Amino acid sequence: MNRETVIRLLEQNEILPANKFGQNFLCDDEITSRIVEVSGIEPGDNILEVGPGLGALTEKLIKKGCSVTAVEIDHKLADLLPKTIGDPNLRVIDCDFLKVSHIDLSSFDHAISNIPYYAMTPIMMRIISEMSNIRTMTFMVEDEAINRIAAKPKTKQYGPLSVLCSAFGTVKREFTVPKNCFYPMPHTTSAVITIKRHERSLVSPDKGFMDLVTLCFSQRRKKLVNNCPEAKSVLASLGLSPDTLRA
Repeated sequence: MNRETVIRLLEQNEILPANKFGQNFLCDDEITSRIVEVSGIEPGDNILEVGPGLGALTEKLIKKGCSVTAVEIDHKLADLLPKTIGDPNLRVIDCDFLKVSHIDLSSFDHAISNIPYYAMTPIMMRIISEMSNIRTMTFMVEDEAINRIAAKPKTKQYGPLSVLCSAFGTVKREFTVPKNCFYPMPHTTSAVITIKRHERSLVSPDKGFMDLVTLCFSQRRKKLVNNCPEAKSVLASLGLSPDTLRA
């Protein structure tokens, strides 16, 4: 889907890119092909796409032979997508992904998204904690945001999102996406990342784990036991002193 096609679809359907949804539509066919390629998605896979927009990525996934469930918050775009990509393997859900409750998130093999930057953290945290059977995730994010996603312990960027991502799998920065690959052009440079599930993991990054991690980081300067009193007995059972640990 090129720039001319994007502009034509928006004008024909009287759609204006909405700042409140962070809408910058990908309009570079080579980039969409590269995203699908690095994702490792195979024909027959069951894909969740968050924020499909005009369907630049959706179209590539359908042509590859995947089943796609696309969750779109913008009512006009959700209504348009089945008309522009009329395929029985596409299911469009007109809803905010953070509120959708009537789909089984554990049924998907992969998650993919040109992720709305304003909601990156809650979207990624929900995908990691509730999509228990996905093998990989592929996201377009702000280039600078990767510092938070892949942050290491004892750094300022280290937080709940980086803990969940490292518990789930290996984060890889794939390539940069220039501003001129979008319409309208965003203010920041983007990048594509993949996160591949560990073959073996010491913890399961489910919702309970996510809630615990979020609680632990709720007041960074406090001792861990003050944020989470239950941690005192757990640390003691591990032979660790709660007086030396901070969130």
